[in-house]
Amino acid sequence: MTRAPSGALEPEGNHTEGSTITQIDDAPAPNHGVERHRVRRSRPQAQQRRRPRPLSLVGYGLILAGLAVLAWVAWQFWGTNWVSKERQEEVAGQLQDGWADGDDSVRTEFGRASAILHVPRFGKDYAVPVLEGSTDEVLAAGIGHMDDTADPGEIGNYVLAAHRVTHGEPFAQFPELRDGDLVYVETRTATYTYELDFDGTALEVPFTEDWVIQPYPQNPDGGVQPPLDAGRRLITLLTCAEIFNTDLRSVVFGHLIDTEPIQR
Repeated sequence: MTRAPSGALEPEGNHTEGSTITQIDDAPAPNHGVERHRVRRSRPQAQQRRRPRPLSLVGYGLILAGLAVLAWVAWQFWGTNWVSKERQEEVAGQLQDGWADGDDSVRTEFGRASAILHVPRFGKDYAVPVLEGSTDEVLAAGIGHMDDTADPGEIGNYVLAAHRVTHGEPFAQFPELRDGDLVYVETRTATYTYELDFDGTALEVPFTEDWVIQPYPQNPDGGVQPPLDAGRRLITLLTCAEIFNTDLRSVVFGHLIDTEPIQR
């Protein structure tokens, strides 16, 4: 009996791996001269950068302006105080060195210093140098002795002016002064004690009123002025009437009650 050829009885469609049919099925499709091209999808173009709008530029400008104002305010209220405190200490040290050398006054970088003011009402350690004149440079380094007014202890009116805010603010507590308070002016040769005749809020005048710095101030309105029995050796303290910019000045008058010589 003749056997059928191998594979003749195998079911159709059941092809073993590696068979001719399988190899044909797995073979790559013939390339009949067709040229393939890879198609790339075009990407959407990046949106153009938007130009700043005018309103945006204005907003940025306002922000920068605001920051500049804040920086200026910070400098005025904190920066100038720090710098002026340093100057006051420097001037006071130079003045005391000069006194030790026998000089009544000392020329400093900020002006000529001649005295040191002590006001117990402002604190037991309050001691601020007094410089001649009332320029911005002088008032940024201490208390100014107004030109053409009397010297400490002399007949006439010894007039002192200082900032109430910024630049060391020597007279920051001016409204707290009380009638009867004592202030001391220390020089090389003596300490002069003055007694105040009014509170720190008793008198406010426009900055143009110069009667308060006269040798013997007389109020043209008949109000607050040095008492008649105050004597002829007076002191006047001046500062701004308000913390912020103002055309008014707060004024306090006082009179000499004691002179104590100093041996250095």
